[in-house]
Amino acid sequence: MIRINQVKLPLSHTREDILRRTAKILRTPPENILAWHIAKKSIDARKKPDIMVIYAVDVQVKSQDKILAGCRSAQVQAIEPKPYSFPPAGGSALASRPVIIGTGPAGLFCGYFLSRYGYRPLILERGECVEKRLEDVEKFWREGTLDPASNVQFGEGGAGTFSDGKLNTLVKDKHGRNREVLRIFVKAGAPEEILYEARPHIGTDILCRVVRNLREQIISWGGEIRFGAQMTDLCLEDGHVAGITVNGTEKIPCSVAVLAMGHSARDTFEMLHARKIPMEAKPFAVGLRMEHPRKMINRLQYGQEDNPLLPAANYKVTAQTSSGRGVYSFCMCPGGYVVNASSEPGRLAVNGMSYSGRDGDNSNSAIIATVTPEDYGSASALAGVAFQRELEERAYRIGTGAVPVETYGSYRQSVTGEEPGASMINEKYPGFVPAVKGEYRMAAVHDILPPALNEAITEGIDLIGQSMPGFADSGAYLSGIESRTSSPVKIMRDETGQSAVRGLYPCGEGAGYAGGITSAAMDGMLIAEKIGARFCR
Repeated sequence: MIRINQVKLPLSHTREDILRRTAKILRTPPENILAWHIAKKSIDARKKPDIMVIYAVDVQVKSQDKILAGCRSAQVQAIEPKPYSFPPAGGSALASRPVIIGTGPAGLFCGYFLSRYGYRPLILERGECVEKRLEDVEKFWREGTLDPASNVQFGEGGAGTFSDGKLNTLVKDKHGRNREVLRIFVKAGAPEEILYEARPHIGTDILCRVVRNLREQIISWGGEIRFGAQMTDLCLEDGHVAGITVNGTEKIPCSVAVLAMGHSARDTFEMLHARKIPMEAKPFAVGLRMEHPRKMINRLQYGQEDNPLLPAANYKVTAQTSSGRGVYSFCMCPGGYVVNASSEPGRLAVNGMSYSGRDGDNSNSAIIATVTPEDYGSASALAGVAFQRELEERAYRIGTGAVPVETYGSYRQSVTGEEPGASMINEKYPGFVPAVKGEYRMAAVHDILPPALNEAITEGIDLIGQSMPGFADSGAYLSGIESRTSSPVKIMRDETGQSAVRGLYPCGEGAGYAGGITSAAMDGMLIAEKIGARFCR
């Protein structure tokens, strides 16, 4: 197979144009191309508004060696795709079927592969199936009635289900897990474009259907999924897992348990810490959601506010502040919403979400700064959890239970003491209001974070505004608190994937080994491989 990189075309092109341009680069007639598909697609907006689409195209051709000999360019190269392969089964016998705790991406994909290869896992989820979970979340946003077990953080699909459904990852993938995750998503109902888009995403609406289809596939292969089933204790014998307790009463014997709970499973972290499972506090990031009009972000990125041939514009920004603390965007949601993502009574956290169409009036992202164990004020492995909770309690109080929102002009003046300038946003987009799922209230967002973080975020936003004119507009909205960017703990594991307690496999984002849907799914695959290579079916 041959890959042709940097196939550039204008926005208004057809699939036939891709084929013709590819054939021209190969210096061969189109009829010599036996088969082809898009490997990668990205948008080049460097010369806005003259925007191009760039493809990498994989082709099968007649007389490949002859064509390659005539194309002495780095743009054209021979490739040998290596399909993903699950390892051969090991020789040790399992006394009981493996148990997986959590149905986020890590738990689902670990369960998917263990089921596919005959291990019949039992998967436990404290929350509800995705259909019931949708009802619970919508009720919470509509009425403020929080179910601590079924919400934006807990339930089938994990926290990523109520996000933008981003599937890009920075994890290096020499084993083909990334491609396999995307292929499985497509098989389960995701659009085929995620296989080649530079920044693939599904959207909450489609992701819910995909999660349900993955569940049904796992069950068809002999796996079992139980909802409303929280692991509340571990049974340990001589340094090995011997079983787990569900909902405080039910005992389930097992010699293999996969800890695939999410980054918000604080009560589980506390139980594991009490059981002396080795873990440590880890750095993560906190900050605020920042909203701008979608058309404004389109103009900044594309040089035009509306074009049906372009998706809602994305951005990824960073700034290094004078204090040395980095500030950067996280989980950018084009045409999306800020959502109340709380999971504990009396505490409030926000996240960003968009549907597959990304056609909401606003675009938002978290503007966050890294915090480290030195910021937590304690050496405890759970110090990061306590730090999160303190910020979330402040946010709840400041918003009196609703999402607190403040204009950037008001926030900045409270932090720096400087009078805000006029808002160009309000002049150009007079109907611009916060787009929030759940009740929101204009409040003193500047009182949530410690002064050092407020100062870093303000400086960071101003620095970003120098390269993106209008980004630091006084009329933009900030809401908080964005505290669940990643897990505040890391549960230690060795090269076999196990904790010091044998048979216990920490996995995914909650355990500190992933940072998004795709990387968590890949880590779930990795742990399934570790178990499969050790035990017979």
